[in-house]
Amino acid sequence: MGVNYSIKVYKQYFNFASSHFLIFENGTREPLHGHNYRVAVRGEAPKLTSDMVFDFLDIKPIVREVCDSLDHRLLLPRDHRDLKVFEEGATHWKIVPPDEKYLIIPKEDVIFLPIENTSAERLAIYLCHRIKEIVRQKYQFEFTLLEVEVEETPGQSAVYCEQQEKEI
Repeated sequence: MGVNYSIKVYKQYFNFASSHFLIFENGTREPLHGHNYRVAVRGEAPKLTSDMVFDFLDIKPIVREVCDSLDHRLLLPRDHRDLKVFEEGATHWKIVPPDEKYLIIPKEDVIFLPIENTSAERLAIYLCHRIKEIVRQKYQFEFTLLEVEVEETPGQSAVYCEQQEKEI
């Protein structure tokens, strides 16, 4: 059995205030609403490099950057099969969910995420992948396990955990 070490970071500024709506399997959707999301991250490694799993001073700005990129935006799932989006002139999106009660929103207020829906679970997956990607690009480092928790409201959160694939 191998040994693993881990770090966990959850700072007050790991947050984003965003709006969204879920599209349910039957085609109905939630009303447009928002949350003050909070994020916590835990990363594991099998050994300590320079007596650390990963430097806190390096991981904190990455998590903050990813959170800040979602702040004060309407989060939309780019990969939802029943959500249609059209350009409405040069400056707006026309967003047509399955119920066809469309919204017209300024382009700068919207971020399309490569996820199927905007649940806390799917947001945790997105955040995990972005954090892993930035850590890999900037530091050529991969956690053996990366866990991201997205709290939608106090006491209500979703956790996504991704383990590095073992090389054969």
